[in-house]
Amino acid sequence: MTHPEDTTGGPEAQTPAAPGAPDAAVRSALTRVRAEVGKAVVGQDGAVTSLLIALLCQGHVLLEGVPGVAKTLLVRALAASLDLGAKRVQFTPDLMPGDVTGSLVFDARTAQFSFREGPVFTNLLLADEINRTPPKTQAALLEAMEERQVSVDGSPRPLPDPFVVVATQNPVEYEGTYPLPEAQLDRFLLKVVLHVPPREQEVEVLARHAAGFDPRDLAAAGIRAVAGPADLAEARAQVRRVTVAPEVLGYAVDVCRATRQSPSLSLGVSPRGATALLATARAWAWLNKRDYATPDDVKALAHPTLRHRVQLRPEAELEGVTAETILSSVLATVPVPR
Repeated sequence: MTHPEDTTGGPEAQTPAAPGAPDAAVRSALTRVRAEVGKAVVGQDGAVTSLLIALLCQGHVLLEGVPGVAKTLLVRALAASLDLGAKRVQFTPDLMPGDVTGSLVFDARTAQFSFREGPVFTNLLLADEINRTPPKTQAALLEAMEERQVSVDGSPRPLPDPFVVVATQNPVEYEGTYPLPEAQLDRFLLKVVLHVPPREQEVEVLARHAAGFDPRDLAAAGIRAVAGPADLAEARAQVRRVTVAPEVLGYAVDVCRATRQSPSLSLGVSPRGATALLATARAWAWLNKRDYATPDDVKALAHPTLRHRVQLRPEAELEGVTAETILSSVLATVPVPR
């Protein structure tokens, strides 16, 4: 399984699960998802793995990348390969909460109000450029992310299962945006950075388009459902059975506590961040065919799980310090249990 941070690596050979393993069939089905998505998206295997981890943990993902690196196509291809519903909302400054959650509509024939569902009622919601909408609409999405329900006219309405928000941000254009507050950033399980692919993969992208590939027609690209909601539900149950030794729990806590003591940070990782790191490490261990988590699993998921949960001091930013360098320093200095 490709490392979650490896968003440029090519497809790799699939290793069959151990015969007789009770979770082999489900894991194999989810592993095949990467190959299906690869029929439409070139060189983003690590991002696919990250989205699978989010689905296994029932968490949400913040995708950051310049325009044109296949963020939308990635989500649509993932939904098609998992037989999940997917909807896209383009977040704009005039978007209202009801445009996302749905609203009550008066029916003149019955003289009653009926609820019309918004795009949030789906399995995979692509919130495109989430930081371009005002805080009021962001807050409406926050309830859906945290409570997995929306409240309209005082009545809670549950969302489908699974429900995952994949929000995108453009890292190079901040004029006219509403940066997400730390409280909402902390609700995202992972922050995945999509890079521009290397030359050979970009050539492959152009070759596919020259051969007639249409990103709007995934069926023509040969993408089919290789797993479904039932497989995800069973996989989540198996992930919850992954054991974590007290030493590994302590290591995850020590990594998070070390960020709170960093002189370059004004805000370190919260206890919610520590629980998120535990969840993603267990999912990563399961994807790698183990029923126990190790310190290496914690290390593997530390960057995507924690990078958006820390806040740099202004003076550190001026010196060129980044969240990535802080996390790398923490991982290099916190003692690893043996």
